[in-house]
Amino acid sequence: MKNKFDLIIFDWDGTLINSIDWITSCLQHATAQCDCPIPEAQAAKDVIGLSIKKAMQALFPEADKQTREQLVACYSHHYLSKQISKDDLFPGVYEMLVQLNEAGYQLAVATGKTRAGLRQALQATETEDLFCITRCADETASKPDPRMLREIIQYTNAAEDRTLMIGDSIHDLQMALNAHISAIAVSCGAHSEEFLQQYNPLLCLQQPAELLNII
Repeated sequence: MKNKFDLIIFDWDGTLINSIDWITSCLQHATAQCDCPIPEAQAAKDVIGLSIKKAMQALFPEADKQTREQLVACYSHHYLSKQISKDDLFPGVYEMLVQLNEAGYQLAVATGKTRAGLRQALQATETEDLFCITRCADETASKPDPRMLREIIQYTNAAEDRTLMIGDSIHDLQMALNAHISAIAVSCGAHSEEFLQQYNPLLCLQQPAELLNII
């Protein structure tokens, strides 16, 4: 797989940063605050990667618009209350991103986060300058729609067959399939290897930093 790709697009939560348990907790907290049924942990994890609006709609399809707006606001407030740092990245991720940059790869992020949320995360982890472009769910279509991948590919002038998506959720892998690009899964986030393998990734890694050994 050496020298096969020019552009590497990473999901953020659960792929580069160890945040799945915190997101799950925030989703459960928001539902409790809004007097909605509290989802089981895996049910909450299953919507991570979608935009927060789409996630709440998936969890509570019967809820009215006002209730879902309250859920989103409560989730966002609670999520942003936690200070993160470079230490929250998975082991070896920062060094991996630096090494990939130095090797000449174009790096990007495609995330279900809002722009405000990603901006805060990039600054807190000191990774902002390592990516040539980032796309967020509140400025384009939510996963698994391939639009954000296509926008990144267009911006970088990369070829589809030279582009690789790295993600921890079925939404990441389905988005890659929809965009007709290759994908590698990581099992350290929202979904297990058993679920991820159903979307035919090239490989399924336990940790993202293992990527350095194969490209």
